[in-house]
Amino acid sequence: MKRVSVCRLSLLFLCCGMAITASAQTLTTIANFNSADGDVPKASLVQGIDGNYYGTTFQGGANYSQYCFGLGCGTVFQVTSAGTLTTIYSFCVEYRCSDGANPSTAMSLVNDGSLYGTTPGTIFQVNPDGTLTTFLHLCCTTYGGVIQGVDRNFYGTTSDGGNRDCNDGYGCGTVYKVTPTGVVTTLHAFDGTDGSFPHAGLTQAHDGDFYGTTFEGTENCRVSGGCGSVFRISPTDDFTVLHSFDCDNDGANPEGTLIESADGNLYGTTAFGCGKAGGGTVFRITPAGVFTTLYRFCSIVNCPDGLQPDAGVIQATDGNFYGTTTHGGDPSCQYYGCGTLFKLTPAGVLTTLHAFCPQQNCPDGDFPFGGLIQATDGKLYGTTADGGIYNAGTIFAVDLALDPFVSLIRDSGKVSGIGGILGQGFAGTTSVSLNGTPAKFKVISDTFIRAQVPNGATTGFVSVTTPSGTLTSNKVFRVRPQLLSFDPPSGPVGTQVTITGVSLTQTQGVGFGNRVPAQFTVNSDTQVTATVPSGAKTGKVGIQTKGGTAISSGTFTVTQ
Repeated sequence: MKRVSVCRLSLLFLCCGMAITASAQTLTTIANFNSADGDVPKASLVQGIDGNYYGTTFQGGANYSQYCFGLGCGTVFQVTSAGTLTTIYSFCVEYRCSDGANPSTAMSLVNDGSLYGTTPGTIFQVNPDGTLTTFLHLCCTTYGGVIQGVDRNFYGTTSDGGNRDCNDGYGCGTVYKVTPTGVVTTLHAFDGTDGSFPHAGLTQAHDGDFYGTTFEGTENCRVSGGCGSVFRISPTDDFTVLHSFDCDNDGANPEGTLIESADGNLYGTTAFGCGKAGGGTVFRITPAGVFTTLYRFCSIVNCPDGLQPDAGVIQATDGNFYGTTTHGGDPSCQYYGCGTLFKLTPAGVLTTLHAFCPQQNCPDGDFPFGGLIQATDGKLYGTTADGGIYNAGTIFAVDLALDPFVSLIRDSGKVSGIGGILGQGFAGTTSVSLNGTPAKFKVISDTFIRAQVPNGATTGFVSVTTPSGTLTSNKVFRVRPQLLSFDPPSGPVGTQVTITGVSLTQTQGVGFGNRVPAQFTVNSDTQVTATVPSGAKTGKVGIQTKGGTAISSGTFTVTQ
């Protein structure tokens, strides 16, 4: 069980936003864990290139060790949409568990089709056939997952280590970068004033920066240890605290990973809180740090709207947000309910779609610690950490009548780069296009296509024409600009500078040495002319486009 928060000791009868209890929704349990094939699945699933879904269990599996309290050390599993469950790897293959144990975070899919995940002390790579490689042993505890950035390096957080003046010498956690060859760089070490003990992984937004949260820390909180923070960090370690949680109003202790929404903002949850935010919250924050609480849980007597959202939210193809709470829902289950599945509109109207464990022995599962995914068949999939036939957790699906779509392994890339497209019914595909521009492609299987970012393409949706119709991506693909050269290399304010590159049609801004905006003209997809503005400083030339930012390798010198 999680720690007891202030909110769970005093049920709240205050109203925040609006909650609607929906009529019974059809939730289908597609698989039950039996401990031998895994126990306590605590993380969300990920869709693989073969169309199946992959996840981890915290306990269970074939191997037992003193490090795992005799309960099994966890697994990596595969499950089909029909519910065929297969354990593809059991952790702790030898006495000291050098391959790790007790994974509790979601894995991420990379372009080659492999999956990367973490245990509290390792980063691992696993293929769909169950071949697992321990990519890296970490010195510190890792509760968040790992993602691959647009630069092909891997990024994540540790929950301790780093600044030894923090946490009685154990450190308050770090943000790290790992190259594909395993070279680790600490980008930031938390000291408590800027947050501490990050439990969630990172999200790379379209601006190229990473966004994340810390579970505790900062001083804007009346709870001992602090209430946590939202932060931004660049790949080159430029760190900013965007928000410090205050517990009473906007919640505390975020555990789920942030998402970037279609509106360009970040959305997340807090698991706890106090005062009117005591049941946890869903929030929105802009890249500039403007913070809004969208919904406060447990705002109805007995918390039928949910309590303690440990995982983050997803944005589905209907534009709404979906997520789970670990407690709340049906008050006849345990003390405060066994969890809920909810929908939240961008305006903050919440609908409880399902309350777990409405029947004795919880055949639909209980305590959904992990979040949801929307698969390319349009359905939502998730896990519960307990309950089911064998009381070891379940995998469930919810059909909200949302249409099938295609999903992108990477949602940004440069011209000529190769990207992966997930979906179904790809056999016989006749065309792939990016924002209307035809792309070269190869159908690898009925569920996977590789495609090349075409010349002249601009940021937009990917469309795939199959024998059954046209499928569109659920997210925009951002064509990243490339800045190749500029001329002249120096000059005073007012100098006309010709910038050459790739994918410059969608240019939105140009800067010289700083963020002072320059006047510019887009001449073609490969050329922009800009005027050195008053206040410009000697430094790199930067171009901001809809697809991201490109920075020159050389320096422009501003002369008198």
